[in-house]
Amino acid sequence: MAEIITIGETMAVMVPNGKGRLSEVDGFGLQIAGAESNTATGIARLGHTAAWISSLGDDELGRYVLQSIEKEGVDVSLVGIDPKHRTGLMIKEFIGDATTVYYYRENSAASHLSPESIPFDKISDAKIIHLTGITPVLSESCRESVKALFAWAKEQGKLISFDPNIRRKIWYGRDYTPMLREMLESCDIALLGLSEARELYGIDDAAAVAKMLTDKGVRYVAVKDGGNGALCATAEESIFLAPEKCTFVDSVGAGDGFNSGFLTGILEGKNLAEAGRMGAVVGAMATETVGDVNGYPTREILNKRMEIKL
Repeated sequence: MAEIITIGETMAVMVPNGKGRLSEVDGFGLQIAGAESNTATGIARLGHTAAWISSLGDDELGRYVLQSIEKEGVDVSLVGIDPKHRTGLMIKEFIGDATTVYYYRENSAASHLSPESIPFDKISDAKIIHLTGITPVLSESCRESVKALFAWAKEQGKLISFDPNIRRKIWYGRDYTPMLREMLESCDIALLGLSEARELYGIDDAAAVAKMLTDKGVRYVAVKDGGNGALCATAEESIFLAPEKCTFVDSVGAGDGFNSGFLTGILEGKNLAEAGRMGAVVGAMATETVGDVNGYPTREILNKRMEIKL
């Protein structure tokens, strides 16, 4: 089975062909978006095995999502097809330099994931379980699914990777910060943005965030700060990573790209500096194209890019 397992919703995304209000644009293209499948895709492109657990509607959008992820080499055999609920949908709108997203994911197939959706007997060989803070806020049953997978991974001695991926737009006025803090402080690999550290802890210093989490027993911490670089830490060392040189186009998918590179480094037993730079390079390359995963490199391309010294 796959080395890394992740669980969450991936939506079909309608992307307008140009800027302007949705009522005025000239048509749309179709893409997909999902933090967990993004990370799985990045890992697969780097030559490792990743499986994605989810549920999709028995509809054309669901088939499009499934085919898009499968062709990236991600194992989709654990994805269920729900005949009663539709595939989630997101629509983007570009006005000026601002991007607005509209979600149509309430009561989607993925929101009905439950602990019974997780085939624990089929994921026993996994080395890392990657979770995000998006899935547990989709519904009560999704929350129970993430808790069940988290608890199982703890019992089995798997490494648990967690990215809070705060999306307040789908919190609908509820406060999930206590839950996200609990998961961050209980995982083995914490992957968060500095802006998320501010929201969750009121801390505006990456080194302070890393020390707080490693003091609580987290083995690896990566605090991502976009174009300002990143900080990676363990209890023994802390390394600042300067921003990688890149031709910036779009930041979407950069955080998930960093996750895929960093987790690949951990899988391969790289030291903290090497794993961190792998994450930084993949994250930077993600910003050089439009779309969530279009810029994610193959291993050959990553190796060449890693040879460039800053």
